[in-house]
Amino acid sequence: MGVFSSQKTETVVLSVGGSLVVPNGGIDIDFLKKMNVFIRSQIKDKQRRFLIVIGGGRTARHYRDAAKDVIGTITDEDLDWIGIHATRLNAHIFRTIFQDIAHPRIIENYDRKLRNWNEPIAIGSGWKPGWSTDYCSVVLARDYNASVIINLSNIDYVFDKDPSVFKDAKKITKTTWSYFEKLVPKEWKPGTNAPFDPVASQLAKRLGTMVIVANGKNFSNLNKILSGENFKGTVITNYRIDASFYDKEYYEGKKIEYKMPLTRSFLGNVFIEIVNFYRAFWIKLFINPKNVLDIGSGTGKLIKYLRRLGIEAYGIEISTYALESAEKETRPFIRKGDIGKIPYDNDSFDLVVSFDVLEHIERSKIKKAAEEAIRVSRKLVLHKIYTVENTWIKIAHRQDFSHVSVLSQGFWYNLFKSIDNVSIVKKFVFKLPSFFESLFLLRKK
Repeated sequence: MGVFSSQKTETVVLSVGGSLVVPNGGIDIDFLKKMNVFIRSQIKDKQRRFLIVIGGGRTARHYRDAAKDVIGTITDEDLDWIGIHATRLNAHIFRTIFQDIAHPRIIENYDRKLRNWNEPIAIGSGWKPGWSTDYCSVVLARDYNASVIINLSNIDYVFDKDPSVFKDAKKITKTTWSYFEKLVPKEWKPGTNAPFDPVASQLAKRLGTMVIVANGKNFSNLNKILSGENFKGTVITNYRIDASFYDKEYYEGKKIEYKMPLTRSFLGNVFIEIVNFYRAFWIKLFINPKNVLDIGSGTGKLIKYLRRLGIEAYGIEISTYALESAEKETRPFIRKGDIGKIPYDNDSFDLVVSFDVLEHIERSKIKKAAEEAIRVSRKLVLHKIYTVENTWIKIAHRQDFSHVSVLSQGFWYNLFKSIDNVSIVKKFVFKLPSFFESLFLLRKK
């Protein structure tokens, strides 16, 4: 069975600050040229699709100021409409630059989804009074299942206070929507200067959408964001996800995960045992390694069945609760550790596996995690990853806020292809269809 086509890839929303396009009353031609080259290379080399929403920038501010100077008092609604039309002008510049590869219609009414969107780019502008184009970007991410919103402005990070005023302002690399809402105004006003507008923030929080705030002029950094490498920027999510998140409530399904209480019922426990036996039997039948490392081993059920089938199996796990809950049969073979720094030497295992782990890794650490798994393998690496194609999970699961990197099969294909010392095994003896799972088998060179 063939491996996933590289044509299946992720959809990214770029919320481009108007200050990047029109910084001081004049259009930044150099920025537009670099953006043109960058977007086209991402489409050609990585098969990505982009929804690009453009703000109004100085054009909007100049027109709003002119209207106020002429008539004095002007309503917020009228000021918003002036700004919206400025965004439409900027959107038309982008639409013209990408006319050969962009959808012909600029998105101005977000109640009307694009029909038969086959082009790699679609351009959006402002919509209605009451919010900025940041809000429009969140709507697009929701409606088109985008993997991430990257908010491009003229700052490298969000700060806890205005760094131009306060010398002790501290940059923020990761934060939650609850904390971020304390940093921005409570309500939207035309011309509000905030890293992400308050109305958009409220919607992103409600939807559980991840937003990355970064400098739009740093294209090498933008490439790192898209490639799953360490980058400069601020990541905003609903929760801070670390080892403490995976506690008793998580493993009992009280926080998130399955709609059925799988670990709290007899049938649920039987289901989990069957799944792990199936995985162990599949590994024994089709790969038959001498030894295996299970990354994110949980309470060690896969290790138990692999060992019963005669395979030396070991695990690493970040959750203290999972380690303490492991059965006596498997507890000696599980070590505390995470995929970012695996506590084993190079080339230690015939096979390294992870089941539903990589979607929990924040985007800036994905490539490092993939390289670590390869480092400790002698021969093969097998990853089962929850991707956007696995639609069954939406039926069986509630929203899982620890799934911070639910990406496409195409993203992972491109990531693994970019690592020099492995090749992707292009044929599987047996695997379930993409509706159920996404499997990647890598062979170390």
